[in-house]
Amino acid sequence: MQVKVFPDPNALGQAAATDAAAKIRDAIAARGEARIIAATGASQFAFLDRLVRAPDIDWARVEMFHLDEYVGLPADHPASFRKYLRERLIGPTGITRYHFLDGERDPGQVTRDVGRSLAERPIDVAFVGIGENGHLAFNDPPADFETDAPYIIVHLDERCRQQQVGEGWFKSVAEVPATAISMSVRQILRARSIVCVVPDARKAEAVQRTLEGPIDPMTPASILRTHPDVTMYLDEASASLLESADE
Repeated sequence: MQVKVFPDPNALGQAAATDAAAKIRDAIAARGEARIIAATGASQFAFLDRLVRAPDIDWARVEMFHLDEYVGLPADHPASFRKYLRERLIGPTGITRYHFLDGERDPGQVTRDVGRSLAERPIDVAFVGIGENGHLAFNDPPADFETDAPYIIVHLDERCRQQQVGEGWFKSVAEVPATAISMSVRQILRARSIVCVVPDARKAEAVQRTLEGPIDPMTPASILRTHPDVTMYLDEASASLLESADE
């Protein structure tokens, strides 16, 4: 794993977007298409803003899946990840091949339907973040490191739900759905390359446990250390508790 630290979220976002864009271009050049996994949340704002403006990407050859979605949340709700991706990735780039997790449908059927499409061919690059509780996608601790299913139905823990309130997506914890559809840990690790974008001081404890603690389901993102091609992009605030980090 490479760990890169930048002065602020904007510099982090630009560097991560430059890397991600190069990986997309390389995949298209090598295989005629790029299959990507897109993350959502406040931590991805600067990264996606720069990525959609990166030059020389043939977005018509990009196929997108996303990491997770709340069960039962309408697509027009401010916290909907489908809404988020339409506004911040699909709309600006014109991507036409994308697979939404429809939280308003039967979640078991959604996991099977989108999971089949996801498993057809390898993912070239996955964009992920890390939650304040160390979660990876919506795999809260203790995460399931064993299931081979592409998507699973998960129960969100209290700290995860509180994070969503803290970021302004909901007015109270009571409004945050208790269940979600999430890409599984093993499925994330199947991506050829992973770009992990983690700004903000509120993520510093989770970053420290991810990089310097044990690889353990209680810190789900720690499993990223087992993958052969991961780059983690931090800012000085999110890296503040680390003993050392490569600049």
